[in-house]
Amino acid sequence: MLGYLIDMDGVVYRGGELISGSDKFINQLIKKDIPFRFMTNNSQRTRLDVVAKLERLGILVEEQHIFTCAMATARYLASQNPKATAFVIGEGGLLTALHKSGIAINDHSPDYVIIGEGRTFNLEQVEKAVDFVNAGAKLISTNPDLSCPTPTGIRPGCGAMAAIIEATTGRKAFSVGKPNPIMMRMVRKDLNLSTRETVVIGDMMETDIFGAVQLEYYSVLVLSGGTKKHDLPNFAYQPAEVHKTLAHYGRSTGIIPESSLIFN
Repeated sequence: MLGYLIDMDGVVYRGGELISGSDKFINQLIKKDIPFRFMTNNSQRTRLDVVAKLERLGILVEEQHIFTCAMATARYLASQNPKATAFVIGEGGLLTALHKSGIAINDHSPDYVIIGEGRTFNLEQVEKAVDFVNAGAKLISTNPDLSCPTPTGIRPGCGAMAAIIEATTGRKAFSVGKPNPIMMRMVRKDLNLSTRETVVIGDMMETDIFGAVQLEYYSVLVLSGGTKKHDLPNFAYQPAEVHKTLAHYGRSTGIIPESSLIFN
């Protein structure tokens, strides 16, 4: 049986708006007991926060269905150094994941400086991060995304925030989120899938599809988010399939009965 690693923003919803038919696809996966995980590069929200947002959009899932780059980062660091300490620039999702993995928060000589998304980013934090990195702390970012979509446009993402510290210290951040194989392999193993059983569905060539291609997962690009059809010739790698939306892919596979959808 195939299993699905599904991106969220741009695939299931845009901002706070459901993308038409995506709820039907997810609900059919649950009904048919098809394994899946939502795989997101957003480190701000906890799993419970994500479940609550999806519920508001009419999609009822459990925390186990959510896998975030914050979780991947925390698990990776715990595997490297179970007694690690970290200075963190980020919000609840990242802090919760670190605590669950046994990573202590420390603003005095931490082992790591970890950068995640957030609206609390300020110069005081940057100065501390720079001092710690220059003193030997390892620089980690939860994901490489340079921007994040918002209802009013875009704002700087984790990659842009990390770039300030990189430029100041001359140290390159190690990013654990998509398209890093570390995260994408973790999610596959979380579902007990083999490589051939794994399908990645995403809206971004640079993260979702690139990560899938690196690991030889089956890749499906939907055009409801960041990458548009006219962008495809710009990439040296290509998805296995391209569809307008998640619902259109669901209809093509038979996961969603064709009679249950009306497409625009």
